[in-house]
Amino acid sequence: MMIVLAEHLAYWLRFHSFIRDYGNWSNMELRQYAGHMALGSLSLLLALGWQGLYHRNILLRNRWIASRIAKAVLIWTLVFLSFSLALKLEPSISRVYVALNGACALLLLLGWRGLFDAFLHSPGRIATLQQRTLFVGWNDDAQRLWQTLSADRAHAFDLVGWVDASGWRDDNPMPENIPFVGYVEDIQRVIARHEVDMIIVADLPRQQMVELANLCEREMIQFKLAPSVFRIFVSGLSLETIAGTPVLGVNRLPLDSTLNVMLKRALDVAGALFGLMISSPIIAFFGAMVYFESKGPIFYRQRRWGMNGVPFEIIKIRSMKLNAEAAGGAQWCVQDDPRRLRVGAFMRKWNIDEVPQFWNVLKGEMSLVGPRPERPELIAGFKHQIPHYNARHAAKPGMTGWAQVKGLRGDTDLSERIKCDLWYLENWSLLLDLQIMFLTFFKRDNAY
Repeated sequence: MMIVLAEHLAYWLRFHSFIRDYGNWSNMELRQYAGHMALGSLSLLLALGWQGLYHRNILLRNRWIASRIAKAVLIWTLVFLSFSLALKLEPSISRVYVALNGACALLLLLGWRGLFDAFLHSPGRIATLQQRTLFVGWNDDAQRLWQTLSADRAHAFDLVGWVDASGWRDDNPMPENIPFVGYVEDIQRVIARHEVDMIIVADLPRQQMVELANLCEREMIQFKLAPSVFRIFVSGLSLETIAGTPVLGVNRLPLDSTLNVMLKRALDVAGALFGLMISSPIIAFFGAMVYFESKGPIFYRQRRWGMNGVPFEIIKIRSMKLNAEAAGGAQWCVQDDPRRLRVGAFMRKWNIDEVPQFWNVLKGEMSLVGPRPERPELIAGFKHQIPHYNARHAAKPGMTGWAQVKGLRGDTDLSERIKCDLWYLENWSLLLDLQIMFLTFFKRDNAY
């Protein structure tokens, strides 16, 4: 109903509102567009279904649903317009109409889903849609997953508790705020007593795991495994068959897609050209300020690690005194660093010293958004000390990144920065890149 309403609203806006005077316009009656509307409605409905919106177990996940609706509508708008123009459908379709149709559909679908979500969250209904979840076994991965599910604002999960499967309860302190409901030997009684809908296995011997999986199949309970083995790129896990044997592995991330790489590169080129154009006066002004305070080169080149560990030279406006590292060698900048110039402190606070890196982006050595490139001298041993450190080099380094907007830059907790970088690689999208670029102007924690 929302899709059909969007079709009619877009038709009215295009042909009967003030927008009708925009572009090449000819008087179109509603019946002439009936075929376009029917095709558009059906194809958009299929696009929403393709995004997995019509499953009972995701009804309460409103943020996930909203993101999928936005993705489906955007893809549909581009594909439907291209399809219509390529086949030269008669009457010829208005590009403005298609754009309005996509915008109206997005607003109406999101509005309807908001009302529907409020209806589902009313007392008496939400309980029938929540998945009553039981953890089998316990470890650090289970603890993190429990905290994530507990903080789920959609209230999609009703967390029953956990059962001990490997003697954790006897050798470790009891987890806080997590009900202990029994042992794995009593799993059938626990399931019946708590009306469990989903079991998440965190720690269980293989033979018992097979038996539990069979039990879940008989009782029509969802069976899940916490990713204890795969501690990075969990969203890239996929099951494939090699010589008839199923194998689980990490082989798909958003930036493994050629299309996504092309979209990100297009954004980088456009952003770098625009950035260089508007920043030229800024570079000239602050370059002059640096020269007057400290005679010498205006630009500072520094060796950094790029994608796949390939080194490159990053370009910055010099913010420190000449030969600042002559005495102490390579080191991170710290708060109130005496090596900084007076104008350098201001530039670093507002990220102005990073502006010349638009040239690195244009050359393809960096991206506008990505893991921040580090100096080889400072991180030589990190791959041995910090788990998954080098996984961050699976993408081009960025002028800004998810870790930077969260205040993790310079001499801060490197393990937390790695987590942010890996999260970014798993969850990349153009919308996320735009969000990070926007936040960069306002999030300057630890910028010194």
